[in-house]
Amino acid sequence: MKIVIKKDIDTLSLALAQWIVKLINDTLKVKSTFSFCLSGGSTPKKLYQLLASEQFNNKVDWSNVHFFWGDERDVPLTDEKNNAKMAFQSLLDFIPVKKKNIHTINTKLSPQNAAKDYETVLKKEFATSKNTFDLVLLGLGDNAHTLSLFPGYPIVQEQKKWVDSYYLEEQKMFRISLTAPVVNLSSNIVFLVSGADKADAVQHIIEDKFNPDLYPAQMIKPKTGSLYWWLDESASKNISEKFRIQSTL
Repeated sequence: MKIVIKKDIDTLSLALAQWIVKLINDTLKVKSTFSFCLSGGSTPKKLYQLLASEQFNNKVDWSNVHFFWGDERDVPLTDEKNNAKMAFQSLLDFIPVKKKNIHTINTKLSPQNAAKDYETVLKKEFATSKNTFDLVLLGLGDNAHTLSLFPGYPIVQEQKKWVDSYYLEEQKMFRISLTAPVVNLSSNIVFLVSGADKADAVQHIIEDKFNPDLYPAQMIKPKTGSLYWWLDESASKNISEKFRIQSTL
């Protein structure tokens, strides 16, 4: 595990954008494609906007990047709560990505069928690969959830399915989500976390004993890949000194 701490969300997003561009370019030197699994929520918007900006847009061969999503709400693509819609508005509409390389979760289907459909897409995409995604970007809730793995729900402990759906009582809606098994086969996993409201969750996940029913993000443990925590100072404020590894990435 590598912990990267930057002053604020702007500094953090800029450094991560630089790191991602290098990772994509380095990967495309040895592979024909790069698979990038995106996160929803508000935290990655700045990062997506930077990747789409003149500063970074032309530094990547976007035609060879495939985009996926970690989870989705059971709402249409036109709904503001849809994670894919946010990604289109802040990144995908502004880069020369091939339409066939954008793999959204199909919310026109029932949640159960959408989950089955997306698992089929992933199994086909990674049929000949030892690992799954080249990069998974994850967010974190103040209740220690990531993806749609919320505390107390069976999906947190799922061991076989790569994608599942369930009704999230707290939000009165269905969610479709990747599970820990498929994410843990990724080459690189990045938690991007900002804000003091996430500080307790960050500390619990990194430092406490393994208790994923309470802290679901603890389920994310790459089998052979690398795990990174990219934090601003506010989100990292409760981490004890032995974990505060300032990165030179």
